[in-house]
Amino acid sequence: SCPLLSLFPGTDVGVTGGGANKENAAAVTPVTAKPLLLTPEPWNLLVTQTPAKEKAKEGETVVLNCHLNSPQHPSLTDLMVKWYKEDEKGQMDLLEKNVTILPNNSRIFMSGDLSHGDVSLIILNVTTSDHGIYFCEVTLPDGKVVTGDGTKLRIRRALGLFGIEESIGTIIGVVAAGIGGIVVLIVVLTPQLRKCILCMRQESRQ
Repeated sequence: SCPLLSLFPGTDVGVTGGGANKENAAAVTPVTAKPLLLTPEPWNLLVTQTPAKEKAKEGETVVLNCHLNSPQHPSLTDLMVKWYKEDEKGQMDLLEKNVTILPNNSRIFMSGDLSHGDVSLIILNVTTSDHGIYFCEVTLPDGKVVTGDGTKLRIRRALGLFGIEESIGTIIGVVAAGIGGIVVLIVVLTPQLRKCILCMRQESRQ
């Protein structure tokens, strides 16, 4: 046997044991750190836009409803709300970070109370150019973005020349349908009328 090893019997064990402990510590550390990273509970936010379709006449005020629901996080004031519109011209941003971004705008703004989950959009004095699909988009504190299903807004023209033409077209259609019905009745009843006239003539001759 080696006299040096007998003098220091714990040397190898101590070195290998220490190395093993370091390896174990390195292996354990990530496992214990992972639950700490998951402690902030992820947001589960529901963005609801109702109704899916909305109609208005020129000059009216329209409210496009959008409500937020997050059971885990009763406080919604940290959320960033954005509204944008899509039409044949593309996408146009109307409101970002809860504030209207349109220049010189006094018609479109957020009308709801964010703390109660109401982030509805109000449009004053609508015009035909306001038609399109409006989307409510919410950015969470963790950067996640949740968007509603959209609300399609249709604008009817006020009763002007276009409205009068439309009304006249409707009236003509109704009258034509009525005349068509009368013509059908005359055609159907004509044979019976002829019989009655022949009967009357024969009676008068007798």
